[in-house]
Amino acid sequence: MDAAQRQLSDQLDHATQRLLGTARVIPESELRQPSLLPGWTRGHVLTHLARNADAMRNLLAGARSGEERLMYASLEGREEDIEQGAGRSSKELADDLASSAMALRTVMLGLPDEAWQFPVRVPDSGPFPAEQLLPRRLVEVELHHGDLDYGYGPADWPAAFATMDLPEPLASLRQDRLQRA
Repeated sequence: MDAAQRQLSDQLDHATQRLLGTARVIPESELRQPSLLPGWTRGHVLTHLARNADAMRNLLAGARSGEERLMYASLEGREEDIEQGAGRSSKELADDLASSAMALRTVMLGLPDEAWQFPVRVPDSGPFPAEQLLPRRLVEVELHHGDLDYGYGPADWPAAFATMDLPEPLASLRQDRLQRA
């Protein structure tokens, strides 16, 4: 992992810890409240973030072995996993989020340098180097933390994230959140 990747990894660690801090204090009754994402509760958002970490870990495991992998077995399965997981208890959601984030972090830290250049792809995207998963995950964590609608939003973003030069469409996603704030 080079210095720029290490910096992104550190930012991701801090963002994940902030997210986990929020996830651990949302009361059971408020997990079923709507998030800022249409049709999703806070439980849906937390489950999505956990499954997204698993999916990115899968892509990085493929990069490590030099094999192309799908992010999700199917988009329908992704939706089913999120729907099924959304109704879990506060502790289960927070534990799932923490364990999936830690598993992703472990794979990231153990990835050989050459694997970061292996081409991966996410739905609706062409191939890109695995190293771009770092800013993508950071965007997922920061934006969806705000989508929980539980005291965290664009005004709370660290300056390093708020001013980060992101590729499209990630930059547009961040800009959309700023405009809604």
